[in-house]
Amino acid sequence: MNQPLMKPTSENSRVPAGPQFVLLTASVIWGFAFVAQRAGMEHVGPFLFNGVRFLLGGLTLVPVLLWRKHRSICTEQPLPRRTLVLGCVSAGVVLFAAASLQQIGVVTTSAGKAGFITGLYVVLVPLLGLLRGHRAGIWVWLGSAFAAAGLYFLSVAGALRIELGDALLLGGALGWAVHVHLVGWLAARVRPLVVAIVQFTVCGVLSLSVASLYEPIVWDHLWNAGWAILYAGVLSSGVAYTLQVVGQQRIAPARAGIILSMESVFAVLGGYLLLGESFTPRALMGCGLMLVGMILAQRPARGQHESVAA
Repeated sequence: MNQPLMKPTSENSRVPAGPQFVLLTASVIWGFAFVAQRAGMEHVGPFLFNGVRFLLGGLTLVPVLLWRKHRSICTEQPLPRRTLVLGCVSAGVVLFAAASLQQIGVVTTSAGKAGFITGLYVVLVPLLGLLRGHRAGIWVWLGSAFAAAGLYFLSVAGALRIELGDALLLGGALGWAVHVHLVGWLAARVRPLVVAIVQFTVCGVLSLSVASLYEPIVWDHLWNAGWAILYAGVLSSGVAYTLQVVGQQRIAPARAGIILSMESVFAVLGGYLLLGESFTPRALMGCGLMLVGMILAQRPARGQHESVAA
């Protein structure tokens, strides 16, 4: 997990299967976490749920960090400590903003629209990359298009209209896209455990601060949501977000975003297996399109190069 970084991979060159598998594993955990989140929300509010889960996620990683305390927090591209701390804290603030906008938006719109609009970060990631001087190849853009189309068939059943909740979700999608780029930048400069713990702590504290003002905090309710919080905190936060940081050490943001968007496929699968939700031919086609998009985005192109950590 904390081995020294290898040489950064260009946006348009083929990357090893290992980092792709790491990111895909994170998307599996996040996809099945929708089941836990749905169960947990029956007992506690969204900010309390997020606050406890992210603090728990950071807490589970502290023993591992202490065990490897002999290792420097920096990687092979060191920067001033103040810059690194600011970057990790910023990741936590962006994580809080994206998660909060998503939770509030879900309340005011349909689940189908929420899934599609949130998943639009798979298109926003390469668009933001252009602002940073990244040049994504044709296969990345084709992969993004297929993934976005797959998300539409997977999540949207009726007409798509932009309402207040939709606008909030779109803001959340932008937040996830920014987070992917920020994590990609940090992954080449700070040890993954440090990034994960700092961003979880910041996000958890901000979420609990809001929860203390607007949501009831009852211990019995937290106990009833215990298994859901444990899954979301230990696996979805502690493990999966750390896997994201580790995986993005070798994969550029545009490709990473497409792989991570597969969480929508596993969310549908989790709902089908654990909640008895229907798995329609339309949803199956959406999953297939997303899989095609992920495969296309991994094809190498010639003549263009982009550093993972640029």
